Amino acid sequence: MKKQILRQLSPVFLLLACCFSAFSQGKIEHVILIGSDGFGAYAFEKAKVPNLRKLMENGSWTLQARTVLPSSSAPNWASMVMGAGPELHGYTKWGSQSPDLPARVLDEYGMFPTVYGLLRKEKPKSEIGVIYEWDGIGYLFPKKAVNKDQNCDGDIALTKAATSYIKDKKPNFLFIHLHDVDSVGHNAGHGTPEYIAAIERTDAHIGTIIKSIEEAGMMEKTVIIFSADHGGINKGHGAITMQEMQIPWIIAGPGIRKNNEIKESVMTFDTAATIAAIFRLKQPQVWIGRPVTNAFK
Repeated sequence: MKKQILRQLSPVFLLLACCFSAFSQGKIEHVILIGSDGFGAYAFEKAKVPNLRKLMENGSWTLQARTVLPSSSAPNWASMVMGAGPELHGYTKWGSQSPDLPARVLDEYGMFPTVYGLLRKEKPKSEIGVIYEWDGIGYLFPKKAVNKDQNCDGDIALTKAATSYIKDKKPNFLFIHLHDVDSVGHNAGHGTPEYIAAIERTDAHIGTIIKSIEEAGMMEKTVIIFSADHGGINKGHGAITMQEMQIPWIIAGPGIRKNNEIKESVMTFDTAATIAAIFRLKQPQVWIGRPVTNAFK
């Protein structure tokens, strides 16, 4: 029985050991989390996304990561940074501005524990930012835990703000939320030529953001994660089709396996657990997310 338990736990220990080693050598100082609203994994079949493809080549990835239910914005953006699903953090609707269901646990900020709060508590001098297009993101993180809180009008303005912040402040943790894809999905429809064009515009923005990381001299010490809150079908989302449920998940940077397709299950709340492991943060007991161990060397 003890041997079986050790075998089950060993991947987590290996990941933590890898992260400890990388940190002790000064290899990882920054995590940039880029999220694109409404970006279904199926879009990779048709869209030309050279910047995301390059991230995949230089890192680990899966196009079979899944959202939590419902496949809507607030429940999934919350889960991505809260390490658990709606049953625990309480954000259950597309535009939830506060928990619809009482959060199982509250932290010192009066919210369900987030990666922002954990990082602020354990590494208080960290530079932490959130730059977002959809104003609903503003309800999903503790304002007092971050240095930068900026809601932008459109992805062009957002990309400019994010690149300026990266170059000026070299944030330890930055979440960037892009929204163009979701807007086009609702207006023109998912999978349409207009939707694919929005995907390609978003890829170009991501390329600009990555270039700013290089120009800031951060690339050798930065882990980049790209994902989405949900996909979509026709002009909506929120149900259980795979077009709505499957999202891309890509990670690249020091200590990450290259050109590695992740075969194991990845859920959106695993993102928070992976970031916590990279930063050597103590994961709250209430979190159910697991570090994506297969992504690490």
